[in-house]
Amino acid sequence: MTFYPIFLNLQGRRIVVIGGGEVAERKIESLLDTGASIVVISPEVTPAIASLFRQNRIEICNRTYRPGDCAEAALVFSATGDAEISRAVHAEATALGVFVNTADQPSQCSFIMPAVVRRGDIGVAISTSGTSPALAARQYHHAGQRPA
Repeated sequence: MTFYPIFLNLQGRRIVVIGGGEVAERKIESLLDTGASIVVISPEVTPAIASLFRQNRIEICNRTYRPGDCAEAALVFSATGDAEISRAVHAEATALGVFVNTADQPSQCSFIMPAVVRRGDIGVAISTSGTSPALAARQYHHAGQRPA
């Protein structure tokens, strides 16, 4: 599958992250500067995610995923590590026409996250179309950047 590269304006848009572990944390960190309204749904979160909540940078719903959680989202990230929840999130988002990214499940992704090299206003996305995120990350590191 070939993905179409795009940079999105997420200012004020609702972004839902299902999961509160380290993978979810990385997704959230990559969204913070976009101006998106980030909603995290998870019964437990990392200390870093909890800190972002205390700083009023994100919203947290301390519970597991429920049908309806993807409603009105511009993007959905599923990062629970639970295959059953991942399938349910993917099915709901797809039915609603919402783009969804399921961590470590390229077949359940309607978009993928590239490695991005930023130099001021210049941004370059590096992707392997989901086949080898580690390779994209290595190329990213070679460019002297840290992953988003």
